[in-house]
Amino acid sequence: MLTVLIDYKSGNLHSAEKAFQRMAAETGAGEVIVSDRAEDVARADRIVLPGDGAFPACHAALKDRSGLYDALIEAVETRGRPFLGICVGMQLMAQRGREYQDTPGFGWIDGEVVKVRPSDPSLKVPHMGWNDLVIDAPHPVLDGLKTGDHAYFVHSYHMVVGTPAQRLAHCDYGGDITAIVGRGTMIGTQFHPEKSQAPGLRLISNFLSWAP
Repeated sequence: MLTVLIDYKSGNLHSAEKAFQRMAAETGAGEVIVSDRAEDVARADRIVLPGDGAFPACHAALKDRSGLYDALIEAVETRGRPFLGICVGMQLMAQRGREYQDTPGFGWIDGEVVKVRPSDPSLKVPHMGWNDLVIDAPHPVLDGLKTGDHAYFVHSYHMVVGTPAQRLAHCDYGGDITAIVGRGTMIGTQFHPEKSQAPGLRLISNFLSWAP
């Protein structure tokens, strides 16, 4: 069993790599590697796409790496490999992003990525720090997580989902912020599970054992 964290030079993957390797060792989920090679994505049993920064830059960086984008689409769309997007990696699952310019996403989730605009002017953007999850729908990757669990967020844009069934959890930050999305073999978290202590590690463990 091989889990590949895609490295397309969009963020520091060290903490994510350590968290996934730790949970893989604890659950017997096989090998976890960080790779920017299309051939590794093609042979992966599970794929994780982290991401920090702006939506257009992350989209361009992924497409600029030889064969990586095509290998990802083939693995997830055609062969149904379980996929986890984190932060901008989750946002890229949407139909489009509206950060700086309209940019197409993967189109896996019915939604678009827009600026966080809290109704309370005292709330600063970016939305940064701990917030309580509100679970909207059950999912195997959320097994053991509950409303009120804390997760760590760092973002200025968020996904507005057009199909309510595809939003699995949200949090409140002067209005609803989508926290987790999912459809089929794909799931994404706006927060960083590798930085979210016990709930985040539980989610990682669940993903590594998920057999959709």
